[in-house]
Amino acid sequence: MKILHTSDLHLGKRVNEESMLDDQKYILSQIEAIVREEKPDVILIAGDVYQTSTPAAEAVTLLNEFVNNLHTLCKHVFLISGNHDSAERLSFGAEIMSQNGVHFSKMFNREPQKVSVSDQFGAVNIYMLPFITPIDVRAVFKDDLEQTGEQIDSYDAAVKKAIDAMHPDYTQRNILVAHQYIKNGERCDGEDSIGGVDEVDAAIVKDFDYVALGHLHRSQYMQYPHIRYSGSPLKYSFSEVNNKKGLTIIELNEKGNIVIRERELIPLHDWKDLRGTYDELMSESFYKGKGYESTYVRITLTDEDDIVEAVKKLRGVYPLLLDLQYDNTRTQHNAGAVFAENIKEKTDMELVSEFFEKQNGQPMNSEQTELVDKLINEINKSIL
Repeated sequence: MKILHTSDLHLGKRVNEESMLDDQKYILSQIEAIVREEKPDVILIAGDVYQTSTPAAEAVTLLNEFVNNLHTLCKHVFLISGNHDSAERLSFGAEIMSQNGVHFSKMFNREPQKVSVSDQFGAVNIYMLPFITPIDVRAVFKDDLEQTGEQIDSYDAAVKKAIDAMHPDYTQRNILVAHQYIKNGERCDGEDSIGGVDEVDAAIVKDFDYVALGHLHRSQYMQYPHIRYSGSPLKYSFSEVNNKKGLTIIELNEKGNIVIRERELIPLHDWKDLRGTYDELMSESFYKGKGYESTYVRITLTDEDDIVEAVKKLRGVYPLLLDLQYDNTRTQHNAGAVFAENIKEKTDMELVSEFFEKQNGQPMNSEQTELVDKLINEINKSIL
């Protein structure tokens, strides 16, 4: 069985107010071309399909076209919700679509989200695990936990509970599609974690024959060769300028025989970090023939004095300039002080709320806010 694995499409994303929609259309067309060439039996999209839980109409239209095209090329397409998605919205009509080979994950519940497909070696069980938190798991298994006294107080415990509830038969071939942080994963900008509390040990999922992960944008294996982040198909931050993007192709043969390889994706626009004085960067010898006119760039100016209308002037040579910053005596002196001052001005609740929204693409609800407030008060009391 041939399987294609991708994730983190982030449809509708904007970077510094620049829409990525044209780049996304381009790369989705390239994915479709690879699907025509590879002819996979199964396609896995491991979460963060959209950039926000309330995507714009143009993003929904783009996903609709993409899934329709994939469905004409491949018998089974699987999509799960990530932390940026609304699990409720993404699961609309899931039962009907699943009958036609397009399988959207439902909201997390007690029932295993499992679809079995077959090849010449027998059944392959594909389990879908949308992004979950300990709060999600405690809510679903509330009655059980009250009876047993079991504590779900970490992401490790939450994912383990969810996996145990699936009751996978590990004598068969099983695939897990999940959207979580796995410990020691190499992160990009915007994928920070406070103290690693949201990380999951890879050992919890190692008994699956392949684990198709989403969440981290760099393609990478996680401790075991069959546990893998495919990475996002596009660069979405300047921390990824040196990364190559691609898709993961899995050849799943009989139990214990698996071959994994990558297919590279070439973006509509590359990303570059440029640094120097204004005069250096505006010199024809610096930019001529480099293709910077069609490249997203971040420029760091090292001039001691600010350049008047620098962005306007630089965009005459670098039209896709996304970010401009200075690195000089003044900025080096102010950076630490500004950061410390911003932190000091915010309450514990504000810091936690901002982090939660950054990680999940939506603010905390009233229940979560109440729980965090209670925990903050308990911690502060213990310190006093």
